[in-house]
Amino acid sequence: MAIPRTRPSAYPAVLSYGFRPFFLLGSLQAGAAILFWLPLFYGKLETSSVFSPVDWHVHELLFGYLAAVVTGFLLTAIPNWTGRLPVQGLPLLALALLWCAGRFAIFFSAETGWLLGAVIDCAFLLAVVAAAATEIIAGRNWRNLKVLLPVTALLAANMTFHAEAHYQGVSDIGRRLGLGAAVVLIMIIGGRIIPSFTRNWLARERPGRLPIPFGRFDVGAIALSAAGLMAWTFLPDSAGTGAMLILGAILNTIRLTRWAGDRALRDPLVLILHVAFAFVPIGLLLSGLAVLVPAKVPAVAGIHAFGVGAVACMTLAVMTRATLGHTGRELQAGIGTCAVFVVIVLAAIFRVGAAFAPAHAMLLYMSAALWIASFIGYAGLFGGMLVRPRLQARQVRAAVSRPDIGGSRPPV
Repeated sequence: MAIPRTRPSAYPAVLSYGFRPFFLLGSLQAGAAILFWLPLFYGKLETSSVFSPVDWHVHELLFGYLAAVVTGFLLTAIPNWTGRLPVQGLPLLALALLWCAGRFAIFFSAETGWLLGAVIDCAFLLAVVAAAATEIIAGRNWRNLKVLLPVTALLAANMTFHAEAHYQGVSDIGRRLGLGAAVVLIMIIGGRIIPSFTRNWLARERPGRLPIPFGRFDVGAIALSAAGLMAWTFLPDSAGTGAMLILGAILNTIRLTRWAGDRALRDPLVLILHVAFAFVPIGLLLSGLAVLVPAKVPAVAGIHAFGVGAVACMTLAVMTRATLGHTGRELQAGIGTCAVFVVIVLAAIFRVGAAFAPAHAMLLYMSAALWIASFIGYAGLFGGMLVRPRLQARQVRAAVSRPDIGGSRPPV
């Protein structure tokens, strides 16, 4: 649970913590981007972007949506790591506006020029890395500096993406580097929060076998998987790359089985974390097989297991849990929240299936519709919580303004 470190009246509630503007903006952008994507892909619509339709699609989900969610997570987690005040108020507003400027700069880059669009877009992640590093160093929380490595890799991937798209006409290395950085971030953060949250729930609800904490095995599995993803980025056709990715899939499957997810089926907020992480070894396996037997396994299957499965499912799971906890609500998933989880998992399954059956366009349409429904559903369910003050703060202010509730004011 968050420790409130700001007065609700100091700024609008949406600017009191990093998760508020960025989770809301990210979810709306993710839904809108896919709503726009299929007509764009089939030539019914067009952007004013220098990017090809596929590059625009990939870029806006990796460096638009994902960058927003990662920023919201970091700016909310760092105060709990360091004990310092969160980035809030005008600095947070400036970051949010810079993110929005990046979206417009990419969409209209054919008008403004590719270099200006790239500078505005990349400036956001550069500012996030700088702000996060400043807070972590000021708080002397040295051990969490490593979390910035995948975020820095995401920034490098964005810069590479822009350069490739301009000089070669299509991105290649940049998109794999960006997706690989996202998967490594999930392996690191997920490897800590999934067993921790599962342990907390089991200790309270079902005493018995508990998850194995993060240890040397996890470090080794992450290191080998990261090496495989790096090889996939630069040597995507090497047999050694395929073997490393498959070994990474095996090791991450073992990690998942050590976290006692089978004992937490009754809590959707915990269960979705395990389901989301399962797409990491699935993506590694499919990507490895795509290298070794490309005639049978299309490369796009592994890419979308990572993107729609691991990234989208995990970010929605974390966004939901953080929104409930940091706005003062019980960590319980209602019917609407469960529906969002089911819909995004189905979107991932249909998208991977569409990769194996490209002739069946209905699978692609179904996946897109489910994706849109999940993110717009999140915005509809949690948007009000994100823009209103924390629940306890609202209750305290109501009690003060109405002395008949919660006690009377002292006599003057």
